[in-house]
Amino acid sequence: MQRLNVSVSRRLLDAILASGEEESVSTKQLAQTVSELSRIFTKERDRLSLSYLDSSHLGAAYLQYFLPVNLAKIQRLLNEMPTPELDESFSVLDLGSGPGTGALGVLDWWQQQALQSPLSVTAVDGSKAALRQARQLWDRYCQAATVGAASLQTYEGDLERRVWLEQVQERAPFDLIMLANCLNEIHADAKDSIEMRTGMVLEALSLLAPHGTMMIVEPALRETSRALLQVRDKLLQYKLCTIYSPCLHENACPALVKPDDWCHEERAWESPMIIQQIDNEVGFIKDALKFSYLLLRKDGKTIVDRQPNVYRVVSELRVMKGEKRAWLCNEQGRQEVGRQDRLSSPDNAAFDQWHRGAIVQIEKIAHKERKGKVSTLGRIEGDGKAQLLRPV
Repeated sequence: MQRLNVSVSRRLLDAILASGEEESVSTKQLAQTVSELSRIFTKERDRLSLSYLDSSHLGAAYLQYFLPVNLAKIQRLLNEMPTPELDESFSVLDLGSGPGTGALGVLDWWQQQALQSPLSVTAVDGSKAALRQARQLWDRYCQAATVGAASLQTYEGDLERRVWLEQVQERAPFDLIMLANCLNEIHADAKDSIEMRTGMVLEALSLLAPHGTMMIVEPALRETSRALLQVRDKLLQYKLCTIYSPCLHENACPALVKPDDWCHEERAWESPMIIQQIDNEVGFIKDALKFSYLLLRKDGKTIVDRQPNVYRVVSELRVMKGEKRAWLCNEQGRQEVGRQDRLSSPDNAAFDQWHRGAIVQIEKIAHKERKGKVSTLGRIEGDGKAQLLRPV
């Protein structure tokens, strides 16, 4: 099947905009509420215990600003995951769905891909208001796009309790299970939050089809990203899944070695007009999608063939005086690699196109030795080959 790299459609953005217009909120008022919600998500995270989706003004801000942003993240990862292996229908479970973040993202992606298999989405969330909004947006989109073979089933359920599992179990197995920006809000006050979140993910994995994908997306904050990496390490100890991407190994995450380190993605993005208008009011700059994520599999499939000389770029390409450098990660850990400008050659020209999230291959990394000490900085020599295997 020919896959398209799709982005959030005009049709879906119009459905969201139409829902926002029903609230009759000015752009200035909306911007003020977006600013408040942004503080809750970043600096005032203790307020996350309050259901912001049940608040009319906070819910409207989430819908108009954060939902389009999160939909774009979801669709980037739908483009990245393996092509679904479908027998009859494409069955999706959206856990902690909010107003349908995962459900709407996959509906729009499925429609643009023109997949022949019917789409069946099950959405679970603890907020009645959010599920009601998800249904409204789903129906509005399906009506505008004349979608026929797509269904949405919603369940009100607290992900911190097992009731949700009993509700959806009969609809398993699922070809895709999504947790979008909700894992960090689960068991937030528990002393063993990582262990409990891991247990919840393991329960969800039990519902995944043998050739299915589990997608976990989290905010790119250091706190939430490191928590996701800790869950990652715990999960892999059970050996019930492997990582399709972003990691190129199943070893303990090297980003957790230092307390100030974390790992996240940053993908270029042209934001919709409503986002730009709110950004102008608030002073935000939303020209890139920032997030942390895991795509998990049960069948061992990986985004590329893993080799000791294949790496993922986990930093920006830093331009320095006379050289460029980037941090790389694979089964050998994280290491900084650079290439001096004077050693640029056709063999390593691809180095100049490296960027965060790209998968690259290096024929040889040289380490200088001085007074018996080997430098931790790796170098690409003039005759060394450097390739860009997979850009983001």
